[in-house]
Amino acid sequence: MLRKMRGKQVADKYLRRILNLLKEPQINNICKKHNIDTKLDREAKTKLIIKEGISLSRVLSNDIFRDNVTLTERKSFINDLVNVGLNITPYLKGVTLDDKINNLILYFNELEKDERISITLEGFNKMLSDFGEHFASFNQKVQNTFELEADLILNGDYLLELGIKPSDIIDLMSDTDMQGFCKQRNIKLRGNLLFNILESYKDIENIMLENYVNFGFRDFNALKANGIEIKESELGIKFESLTKVIFSKLGFNVDEQLRKKLNTNKDQVDIVLNLGNNDIIIVECKTKKDSGYNKFSAVSRQIKSYFNLASTNGLKVVKSLLVGPDFSDEFISDCEIEYELNLSLITACSLINILKGVQKSKHSKLPYNLLMRDVIIKEDRILKALEK
Repeated sequence: MLRKMRGKQVADKYLRRILNLLKEPQINNICKKHNIDTKLDREAKTKLIIKEGISLSRVLSNDIFRDNVTLTERKSFINDLVNVGLNITPYLKGVTLDDKINNLILYFNELEKDERISITLEGFNKMLSDFGEHFASFNQKVQNTFELEADLILNGDYLLELGIKPSDIIDLMSDTDMQGFCKQRNIKLRGNLLFNILESYKDIENIMLENYVNFGFRDFNALKANGIEIKESELGIKFESLTKVIFSKLGFNVDEQLRKKLNTNKDQVDIVLNLGNNDIIIVECKTKKDSGYNKFSAVSRQIKSYFNLASTNGLKVVKSLLVGPDFSDEFISDCEIEYELNLSLITACSLINILKGVQKSKHSKLPYNLLMRDVIIKEDRILKALEK
């Protein structure tokens, strides 16, 4: 609403992304048409262009071009900017120059509503950490650019709460900065550097998932051997976040907004899978260093309170799942005679193998009915069902 009142068509971060793709003469053309000193350095000119509140459509239709540039040349440049520079796929449609620019504005405004990020939170935090190490004043640059007051600037959770995504952070770097960073981190230099950097941090997710069972068993030695440095206090949170990733990849709606709405200071649900029609699955995550998780009474009390919490909010818990590294025989026996919670147990090993099975199968997601039958979920039965 504030942007509309100020006549801004897109968020400043998207205008900055466009400006970063322009050549110096084009930046100077904008400055000349808006009485901005062309002798300033590029970063200062970019800041002033954004501060002026110049509309994106004016920048792309007129301001970046010399007066003698033809309409055909302008359309050709915008096509290359959108399809190659921004790497937007599928290509944005539009017959006229105005159509192309308006569709780009619509694309940016829809992109801002999308809560997904191109890499995992783990990958985002690793990227922020690496930027902080590589650039001495990077924290200050992020703080100044986005006008942030908090101390925890280079923190993925904090930035995402403010709608600042990984690509927005990379946009703050010049081409020279990106090239230097890519060289130091052995990131591919050919092609679009922004997308190369993002792609390199996607690997973090795969490494984490490959070690999912090790997180469940709190196996520091195995994690360290695989290049994962983590504090003991963070193991449970990491196991929980990876479980969310797995269920998302299995096609479930991991509803963070609903989870936050349900949670109280006393009762904190780990994961809520929203099935629609007010039906949900509750997932509880447990890690344990030794084999055989055996604290059933504590778990049952927790899950019973979650059932009551859901019921109070007009929701029906159709299933509860407990994900852990392993379960003792006693725990499984206690679970078998518990009929109120509709609780099933699934080991971390089984869950990650089910994910691999779904990815190899013809199914785009796991039918949730396959999780409804067993007390201890058997991956072999599910994998066999997926083959049909």
